[in-house]
Amino acid sequence: MTESNDNLAAASKVIDKYGLFLNGEWRKDPSLPRLDVINPATEQPIGQIPCAGPSELDEALESARDGFEVWRHTHAWERAAVLRKTAEWIRSNIDLCSYTMSLEQGKALAEATREFGMAADHFEWASEEAKRITDTIVPARPAGTTSTLRHLPVGVVAAFTPWNFPALIVAAKAAYALAAGCSVILKPSEETPGTAMLIVQALQESGLPGGVLNMVMGVPAEISKHLLSSPSVNAGTFTGSTAVGKLLMGQAAQMLIPMTMELGGHAPVIVYPDVDPKKAAETAAGIKFRNAGQACVSPSRFYVHQDIAEPFTESMVAYAESLVVGPGTDPKTTMGPMSNSRRVEAANAFVQDAIEKGATLRTGGAPPKDQNKGYYFCPTVLSDVSDDSRIMIEEPFAPIAPIKSFSDSDDVIGWANNTEYGLAGYVMTEDPKRAAAVSDRLETGMVAVNNFFLAMAETPFGGVKQSGFGREGGPDAIDEFLVTKLVKTLS
Repeated sequence: MTESNDNLAAASKVIDKYGLFLNGEWRKDPSLPRLDVINPATEQPIGQIPCAGPSELDEALESARDGFEVWRHTHAWERAAVLRKTAEWIRSNIDLCSYTMSLEQGKALAEATREFGMAADHFEWASEEAKRITDTIVPARPAGTTSTLRHLPVGVVAAFTPWNFPALIVAAKAAYALAAGCSVILKPSEETPGTAMLIVQALQESGLPGGVLNMVMGVPAEISKHLLSSPSVNAGTFTGSTAVGKLLMGQAAQMLIPMTMELGGHAPVIVYPDVDPKKAAETAAGIKFRNAGQACVSPSRFYVHQDIAEPFTESMVAYAESLVVGPGTDPKTTMGPMSNSRRVEAANAFVQDAIEKGATLRTGGAPPKDQNKGYYFCPTVLSDVSDDSRIMIEEPFAPIAPIKSFSDSDDVIGWANNTEYGLAGYVMTEDPKRAAAVSDRLETGMVAVNNFFLAMAETPFGGVKQSGFGREGGPDAIDEFLVTKLVKTLS
C-alpha cells in the first residue's frame, strides 16, 4: 500500500505541473484560460491545463521551424541515441507513468503499464530506423551522369493524438517523425495531458534539443485550424474519429499539407465451429473489454457459427461477470471507468437500441449499482443482435460485445465487410486454408488469426476505406515523414 501511495503522490506532482512546452521550456502562464482535467473514476477535477492562444501557437510554430534546422542536421546516430534513451527513461519510470495515466484516463494499472511499455518499444524501434535512412543510386542516362534519390525529413509535423491510448499514440507519431529528422508540434488530448507531458519530459531529459518538440493544448478546433493554415507546417498526423479526420483533411488540403490518418474502426470477429468456443470467447473477451472497449481495433462485432454460438456466448458472459470494475489506480481493478460521461451515455443508447430491435441482454447493460461516482459501465454481452442495430453499424467505443450467429461463410464475410470502416478484422479457425482465404477477403488494413495483437512497434498499423490511410509502426513508418529528392549530377 505504501508503494501505491508513493506512486499516486508522484503522479499528483506531474499533474501539478500541467503546462505547455515551448522552445524547450515548460509554461504555466496564469493569465491564459484554463480547462479542468477530470478523473473519470471520481468525476472530480485533478488539475487544470493552460489553453494556448494565437501567440503561443505562433511561438510553437517559430520554435519548431528553428528546431527543425537544428535537428535535420543532427547526425542520424545522435538522433537514434536520443530516442533509445527515451525508451530507457520510460521503462525506468514505468510506475510513475502508469499511475499518471490511470488517474487521467481511467484504465487499469496493468493496462497502463502495458501501454507505456509499447510506447517505449516504438521509441526503441524508431531509434534503429533513424540509422536506416539511405540514399538510392538509380541507373542514369546519358552516360556520365549520376542519379541519386535522397530521402530527407519533410519538415515541421503537426501531430494530433487522442485520449484513449495517450502514450502509445503519441509515441507512434513522435518517435518516427523525430527519427526522420523532423520537428514536431504535439497537440495531445486535453483529457490526458500528463501522460503526454511525461513523454516530452523523457525526450527532454534524453537530450532532445529545445524547439524540436513543442506541446500545445487548449480548444482543439482553434489549434488545428491555426496550425494547419500555417505555411510552417509541412505534414500532419491524426488519430481519432473519422468525422474529425475529414474536417482536418479539409483544413490541410487548403495548404496542400499531407496527412497520415488513423481513424475509426468497427472490427468484425468471425468464429468458425472448429475452434474451442470457451477458449475462443475468453481470448476475445480479454481484448474486447480492455480499456473498457475504447480502442479503434477493439473487436466490436462477433459473428459466431451457429453450432458453437451458445457456448461461446456463455463463456463471454462468464468472463464479463468475472471482471472487477473500479478505479484504474486500484491494483484489484481489471476494468476501469470509461473516459467521460459522453461514452457512458453512448453505451446506454447502443444497448437500448439493440434490445428494441430484438437482441437479448445476457449481462451488464447499465452502470454498476455499487458505483455512485465515476463514468462506469458494466461489461455487457448481447446475443441475437440484428444487423440494423446501431451497434452493428456505428463504432461503439464501449465495453459491449454484440453477438450474431451465422451458418454460411459467404454470408458472414459479406456482413463483416458491410461497413464504411476497414481498420482491423479477426478470424478464429483451426483450418489454415480457411484462415488464408477469409483474411484475403476481409476489407481491412490488418487481420489477426487466432489472436488479437496488432499494435506492435515492428508491424504496420493502419486501415483502408473510412478508417484512413498511412501506417504507423513497422519498417515503413518513417516513410510518412520523409520526402524523396532527386539529385542528378553530370560528372
